Amino acid sequence: MQEGLTRNIGHFSRFLEVASFSQGQTLNISGVAREAQVSRAVGENYFSILEDLLIAVRLPVFSRRAKQGLVSQGKFYFFDSGVFRAIRPIGPLDSSAEVDGPALETLVLLELRAINDCHDHRYQIHFWRTQGGLEVDFVLYGPRGLLAIEVKRSSRIERKDTRALREFKKDYPPAQCFMFHGGSTPLHMDGVTALPIEQALRNLSHLLSGSEAAR
Repeated sequence: MQEGLTRNIGHFSRFLEVASFSQGQTLNISGVAREAQVSRAVGENYFSILEDLLIAVRLPVFSRRAKQGLVSQGKFYFFDSGVFRAIRPIGPLDSSAEVDGPALETLVLLELRAINDCHDHRYQIHFWRTQGGLEVDFVLYGPRGLLAIEVKRSSRIERKDTRALREFKKDYPPAQCFMFHGGSTPLHMDGVTALPIEQALRNLSHLLSGSEAAR
């Protein structure tokens, strides 16, 4: 497999660039393969290589006792924000939000996975997305409870920004819902705790352990 990859390094390099546009998105393997000019089978093989080498991860959709139609595709991330930024081509038609948003999401995912593994919290990490387009970035499900986390770069949070979390809470009333945002003030609205991203990351261990100190 690796020998074949070496022979087709040009195809693989183009595939990595195309895949970077899927960072933090539900994964359309056929679309990525078509854009990278490889077959779908080759594209699937390349994604498998990235996961086998721990270079990328796919999050499954959270569908336990689902009350509405959900997407079936997993969500794709390169394993590191810096790696993603290095691979992602940037040109005059790209906005900073198209890169900074997924990079911030990736940072939060890395911290969630690290703390979850280090402290053996045994959460399973998912995401949630309805067929109508409402999405919660991360859903953690395990012995310690059910957490829903949305990540926003914006420093200004409005009620409309919490719609997906509110919809998730309707379907799963026991869920603790959080929004990590780019502002400086903690907020509470409609059952959602909105925390500045720096504060959220500093207190992530307490949040995952169920401690009130993080809220």
